[in-house]
Amino acid sequence: MRNKNITIPNLMSVARIIMVPFFAYFFLKDKLTVAVVLLVLSGLSDLFDGWIARKFNQITELGKMLDPLADKITQGVVAICLAIKIPEIRLLLILFIVKELLMLCGAIILLKRKKRPTSARWYGKVATTFFYVSVTAIVCMRTIFEVTPFMFQLTSNILLLVTGIFMFYAAVQYFQIFLEIIRSDDEKYKFDLPDEIRAKELKKSKKNRIS
Repeated sequence: MRNKNITIPNLMSVARIIMVPFFAYFFLKDKLTVAVVLLVLSGLSDLFDGWIARKFNQITELGKMLDPLADKITQGVVAICLAIKIPEIRLLLILFIVKELLMLCGAIILLKRKKRPTSARWYGKVATTFFYVSVTAIVCMRTIFEVTPFMFQLTSNILLLVTGIFMFYAAVQYFQIFLEIIRSDDEKYKFDLPDEIRAKELKKSKKNRIS
């Protein structure tokens, strides 16, 4: 027997969570090259774990929860670190905190009712991608590239505005899905987290021997 949740995409999501404190440490210590590399790796992992799961039939219910959880933790810590170093990011941080707290409360409510929280959708992925792009661009402009204060302010405001719009749109869409799930008695929304974490299945080789 093996736990069916032990998959490459799930391990990638866990790795993204593990990277978070290392990013915070290097960023706050002004070792920005290492911090940016970790952030880029995290972003690439976020882009490819879903593709790998679909390509190699490794989609799991736990993975559908781990992926957005890793996104939220990464985005939250990155935003806090940037708010400490770069005041221009604080507006985005406030929007992010409100959005994520609401989504976290919604997920907790659904899990208590043994219902499945929604998995990451395309608009959530787009918002996450814009977040990574905006953060990386702002850090590079502030620390690596020589740009005038006017260009820095203008570019930062545009990036933050676009990111904020996508984050707001994603929050509205997720809230509509939450209402649909909470009101529905459909079996497809049934979900027991402890059972899902312990989920086991026979190895393929054993299945073949049995058959």
